Amino acid sequence: MYTTPRSFLVYALLPAFFFLACFYVYPSIFNIQTSLTDLGIFTLRRGGDWIGVDNYVELLTSPDFRRVLFNTVVWLTLAGVTVRIVLGLALAFLLNSRTLRKWRLTTAARLLLIVPWATPPVVAIIVWRWMLDPRVGSINSALTATGIVDQAIPFLSDANWVWPAILLIITWNTLPLVTLTFLASLQSLSAELVEAAEIDGAGPLQLLRYIYLPHLKPAIIVMVLMSTFWTFNNFVYVWLTTGAGPGLYTNVMATEIYIKGFIDGRLGYSAATGVVMATVMTLFGLVYLRVIAKRELVEESK
Repeated sequence: MYTTPRSFLVYALLPAFFFLACFYVYPSIFNIQTSLTDLGIFTLRRGGDWIGVDNYVELLTSPDFRRVLFNTVVWLTLAGVTVRIVLGLALAFLLNSRTLRKWRLTTAARLLLIVPWATPPVVAIIVWRWMLDPRVGSINSALTATGIVDQAIPFLSDANWVWPAILLIITWNTLPLVTLTFLASLQSLSAELVEAAEIDGAGPLQLLRYIYLPHLKPAIIVMVLMSTFWTFNNFVYVWLTTGAGPGLYTNVMATEIYIKGFIDGRLGYSAATGVVMATVMTLFGLVYLRVIAKRELVEESK
């Protein structure tokens, strides 16, 4: 029997649609259904009773959830992404500078940059926890030895220092990808264009404003959106670094789902938190797709 190319494509994609339904669609529907019940970890056998949107009402009116949302949006995502983008731009310009090429340090600098990226997050967190330890940590030893501080700082248990410490670990481990993305974009910039601007009398600030940043704009937009995706739903860095502590001071949405579901045993409430989190990520996804589609239209028009 003859099949058209379109029919063949449909049949070829059926396995992919099947696995997509099994691993994404069905779990999503089941999670929404669970969020509308009072299912608990100790009542799995009999199942939960239908309570409608009570979990969502409790979630959205809870002062604890507002703090969790603030930690996730402001500290983890906004601050974390901003630090990575700014430092990534600075390092990209440094690695692309004539000074490093003059001293033949470009290759060594790029190799050093890859080391954090090649380090698994779990390993990076363990090493940084040891370095930040107030008793045996090398950072506190260096600070006290040089007289910068009089006594060791409990970075991971002091409310004034815990979020900067978490952001330090996340930035160290994920900054290389942002930097290399910007570096690749910089290296695609025409050298003749920069030289022509310099001949016309453009200084460093003019070059940055009118040449480099417009050229880097697409890469910056993509990295901001992708970093937001990766950071907003991150569980590993916060949980393995502080366990959402001290107390629940650094609790974020990903750790809140785990705590409510597997420590407090409220699977229905945990599922509702997951649905809210997935909804926010879906909105981010729509923004991302819109930006990418707009960028492709602009490129096609050229």
